[in-house]
Amino acid sequence: MDASTPLPRSAPIVWWANKWSIQRYAARTAIYLVLILGAAFFSVPLLWMVTTSLKAPWAISLRPPQIIPDPVQWRNYSDIWRMLPFGIFLRNTIYITAANLILTVLSCTLVGYGFARLDFPGRGLWFVVLLATMMLPYQVTMIPVFMIFRKLNWVNTYKPLIVPAAFGSAFFIFLLRQFFMTIPRDLDDAATVDGCGRVSMLWRIHVHLIKPALAAMVVFSFIDNWNNFMGPLIYLNETKKMTLAVGLNLFRGQNYTQTHYLMAASTFTLAPVLVVFFLAQKYFIQGITLTGIKG
Repeated sequence: MDASTPLPRSAPIVWWANKWSIQRYAARTAIYLVLILGAAFFSVPLLWMVTTSLKAPWAISLRPPQIIPDPVQWRNYSDIWRMLPFGIFLRNTIYITAANLILTVLSCTLVGYGFARLDFPGRGLWFVVLLATMMLPYQVTMIPVFMIFRKLNWVNTYKPLIVPAAFGSAFFIFLLRQFFMTIPRDLDDAATVDGCGRVSMLWRIHVHLIKPALAAMVVFSFIDNWNNFMGPLIYLNETKKMTLAVGLNLFRGQNYTQTHYLMAASTFTLAPVLVVFFLAQKYFIQGITLTGIKG
């Protein structure tokens, strides 16, 4: 082909396609760089907490600060267990959190399924009333609820921290209701023809289809109960019944000058939350992004 031969008509199209591909990859690379820088920036406090928990007391005040502890003191974590009964705090926190998770999943799943799939008089009105309860902050109901539990002689027991979960949460009910409404009604009709009742239909069909929403609910509920400070502080009076959040605050008051021990206790308290989030990250993100497709 000599210089006088015209180019094929497809050549400009290929050139523009290559140009668009380069621009797309450049934009994606720029977005990834921004996300990496943002993640690194917001990870600095967490990294500082972890590294400080492994330092010797004299290494904390060094200037410039040590990024990697030298020497690494793993015994900081074993020392905090002797300073306060963190084993008891951990056991109490696991018990309260597990009980809340079970009751929350059961109650919110049943109520959310009822609002989404059952037809009964006043369903829309009662759903609006349920959402209206989300407008009341905890500080408004804290004193009346405490007086009710005191009349029931539930103060200094775990009942005020566990029993309310059996009545559901407005936010989680709304979350599951929106997810239930994205499931086609044809599945209900097919299951009814096959002889499934409502409970069997919920367990065998719908629960398997709402796993992302359930994962999101479990993560939110776990974090709320694991880090719950105000509830145990109000209702629990004995040290042997305290949770990790209250115990960490007690530890801070007694050892506020020993930063390495305080950071070790904080890392120990935060670690289960990070583990649960990363294990359920995939389903958690799906549950948040897919909820509300159909109102």
